[in-house]
Amino acid sequence: MIGSLLILAMMMGLILWPFLKRHKPVDVPEALWLWSGGLAFPLIVLTALLIWGLPAGQSMLAGRTPPVATVEAEAFQWGWTFRYEGREGDTSDVLHIPAGGPVDVAVSSIDVIHAFWAPRLAGKVDAIPGQTNILRIEASEPGIYAGQCAEFCGLGHTAMRFTVIAHAPEAYEAALSAALAGDGGG
Repeated sequence: MIGSLLILAMMMGLILWPFLKRHKPVDVPEALWLWSGGLAFPLIVLTALLIWGLPAGQSMLAGRTPPVATVEAEAFQWGWTFRYEGREGDTSDVLHIPAGGPVDVAVSSIDVIHAFWAPRLAGKVDAIPGQTNILRIEASEPGIYAGQCAEFCGLGHTAMRFTVIAHAPEAYEAALSAALAGDGGG
């Protein structure tokens, strides 16, 4: 935000400069505008965005620290099936995770390209048939988070939503067992 405001202020200054200047305008060579405004300025801005964006993107990749849970998310037209490492059974359209730690989600598809996206927990990753992509999500506190398919996958795409329920770490195992048993935990 600060960077955007600085760029806006610079652009407004360039626009207002001729109006505020009382003497004869100075002829600025076109090459100067081309090199400074067309090459140097975008290079500085893009470098700053890259320096900020790489750590943010790395935080969504698996492997930096061990996850507290691992889940398989399988997409199909038009829903999601979630399977939990070391557990029998699955949940449909409801993902249960422990809050306060990283969770690796192995995302795949059985039919067409979909995308797993829980905006408040992480970025999105594509679910591609025959391929597994891993996304790291983390809920900082217990709660209910919305998720959806973010890749047009057919006429039922708009209804392809899921819910992520982040449980307190001490309540996670009991809640997951109840959901897998079909006791209303999901």
